[in-house]
Amino acid sequence: MKRRILTTALACAMLLPCALPLAGCAAEKEEVLRVYNWEDYISTPSESEGGSEESDYVDLIAEFEREYEAQTGKPIRVEYSTFGTNENMYNELKINPGAYDLVCPSDYMIMKMIAEDMVEPFSEQFLTESNYAKYGSPYIRDLFKENGWAQYAVPYMWGTMGYVYNPELSETVEEDLSSWAGLWAEEYASVATIKDSVRDSYFLGVAYVYREELMQLQEEYGAAGMKLADENYAAFNAKVTEIMNRTDEATIEQTKDALLALKEHLYGFEVDSGKQDMVVGRISINFAWSGDAVYTMDDAEPYTDENGVYHDGIYLNYIVPQECSNIWFDGWVMPKGAQNTEAAEAFVDFLSRPENAVANMNYIGYTSSIAGDAVFDEMVDWYAEGEEGDTDENGAPLVPYDLNYFFDGTSDGAHADGDFIIYVSEESAKRQICAQYPTEEVIARSAIMQHFDDDTNAAVNEMWEEVKGLPIPIWAYIVIAAIAAAGIAIGLSYMYKGKRSEPKPKKGYRRVS
Repeated sequence: MKRRILTTALACAMLLPCALPLAGCAAEKEEVLRVYNWEDYISTPSESEGGSEESDYVDLIAEFEREYEAQTGKPIRVEYSTFGTNENMYNELKINPGAYDLVCPSDYMIMKMIAEDMVEPFSEQFLTESNYAKYGSPYIRDLFKENGWAQYAVPYMWGTMGYVYNPELSETVEEDLSSWAGLWAEEYASVATIKDSVRDSYFLGVAYVYREELMQLQEEYGAAGMKLADENYAAFNAKVTEIMNRTDEATIEQTKDALLALKEHLYGFEVDSGKQDMVVGRISINFAWSGDAVYTMDDAEPYTDENGVYHDGIYLNYIVPQECSNIWFDGWVMPKGAQNTEAAEAFVDFLSRPENAVANMNYIGYTSSIAGDAVFDEMVDWYAEGEEGDTDENGAPLVPYDLNYFFDGTSDGAHADGDFIIYVSEESAKRQICAQYPTEEVIARSAIMQHFDDDTNAAVNEMWEEVKGLPIPIWAYIVIAAIAAAGIAIGLSYMYKGKRSEPKPKKGYRRVS
């Protein structure tokens, strides 16, 4: 026995010199940050786009890895994974808790995860000393504080819902689409699409059902031209939010009937194809997220390429109907069990730098929650057509587009509070800039979708399945009965057990769970 112990000790002693260098390697082993985000939702140019060295886009993940090592002395690798729906992300976290350090769910899912104690709080130092604390839009930060999300979530991208439309479609199209009810008009049969998304299309249906009540509410509170600082804003917005999140049995039934009536003359349902359908003229109205609206309007415009060749196009507009809209947002949260919260906060801090927010907006097309000089200057480059007192090409005076609610308090000295105004033509004010940054009046009448409990989810999903289901004609029932009588019902049952394929959303939701 002693001989065996002595032999073992000698062997360990011989291995010790080899083990010491390995211990040193372990100490220098790179950190890992595991990020879970929407597809195509960060500036990371692919090789097909020329890679980070040649592309106009910035590889933010590679830049973060380099900067983190330079600042901390620790090499880091970002393991970046993507998901297609909030529900896929949620289920993955339930199955594999602690598998990710940072994820980017949407508004209602953030609320659900906070309610279920699925997220870690951000540190006090991050919340008070980070780039987000300095450059995050005061409107967005206040929104998160008022709703109790500030400790657990950092907003990433945000926007509204509205209609992208071709102003040449009819002489009255702008007036018609100033109400959500415009889409129900027979005049626009077969030229419009809505979202193949239960939450977004449910919101559309509720807005249609309660459009008169919403307009009466605006009269009661004097909401025309309302600013966020107005004393009636909070009470008015709370009532709009209550209406737009109604899920009682009568509301669900009326919304189903409204969507079934709309379905009769829709071109179809879509998640990502609506943008291209608008560009090529296949449709003329699209119920859209504001970020997709910007992409669509940009892509549809006529342009001259690098060879001087002119390409025809169409000028599209974006409108938020007068009754209400949805303020949506996606935000960063650290799931329970996250193993590298320090690096997760560093990553969010890095993305909250204004120049990196600009890089993301250029790549994604959506609007960052980050303000600051670099972002405002980019907006001036994109949209400004002159200064106060200037005229457009037709001689009409440029109109002010006020962005102070979003940018005030975030400048490093290049701009003074109150000076964040862009001057554009009246027509341009109906296009990309209003999709990127809604006016305060639009925000005042916009609601945030709340998360639903399980029973409500089931009821709304059942309603949506009825809306999406295809009606079966009488002759089909006769055939089915005859086949069943022939004894092959089992075969038919097997045929219908296949999984249904669903397209991935660019941004948004598929089903509620």
